[in-house]
Amino acid sequence: MVNPDYDWRLSVHGTGEALVLVPGMDGTGQLFYRQTPSLSESFRTATYALRSNALTMDTLVDDLGRVIDAVAPETRRAIVVGESFGGALAMSFALARPEQVSALVVLNSFPYFAPQFRLRLARYGLALLPWGAIPLIRRATAFRLHSAHTHREEIRRFVELTATASRDGYINRLQLLMSYDIRDRLHELRPPVLFLAAEQDHLVPSIQQAELMVSRVPRATLRLLHGHGHICLIAPDVDLRAILLPWLAGL
Repeated sequence: MVNPDYDWRLSVHGTGEALVLVPGMDGTGQLFYRQTPSLSESFRTATYALRSNALTMDTLVDDLGRVIDAVAPETRRAIVVGESFGGALAMSFALARPEQVSALVVLNSFPYFAPQFRLRLARYGLALLPWGAIPLIRRATAFRLHSAHTHREEIRRFVELTATASRDGYINRLQLLMSYDIRDRLHELRPPVLFLAAEQDHLVPSIQQAELMVSRVPRATLRLLHGHGHICLIAPDVDLRAILLPWLAGL
């Protein structure tokens, strides 16, 4: 079971095979709000929050294992879906505990973040900036992060939900990426993997990274999300359930 001393914000809906949505850099599972109603029609769908004080990827891997145990106590297995930083965590988890992953979905992610100096700049910038200015920065950079046709109301909600994220959480997760590199272990990924890459991702070269990963992962499939940016799960025409069901059926 999950540790009662930590606020996991664990939310579970629906019935069927367990599916766990792993948050990105913001660390909040609430950003999957547009996807969970649809996914819950076919899966026992769980979202949760990443802990802000994790200093190693192993800590977050252990946390994800506890979430899966709580959501699927009988099988202790789940479909694991990770977005951006969550994709890095999901792949790290699948390498460490392949027996707990029935299938893996990785969205706009990477096996190694390059160039590394961007991580250092972001880390130092977050340490120096007034934390109250972050929502303003999010609004100013929305055109580069979100899909071009994402509704303004959805972007406003995104800013509101991410306002609860902590400075320490961001900084610690950026630090984790500075030592994260699974490029030489991609061939060890055992579950079937669906890589999703947004065509207009200006934060991560998602297509390039996905093509690299597909070339090294044994049971990999690539699907491009045309016309979308890095933050695409709140866009009106991205339906994870509609993407996942045909892929899973073909396994």
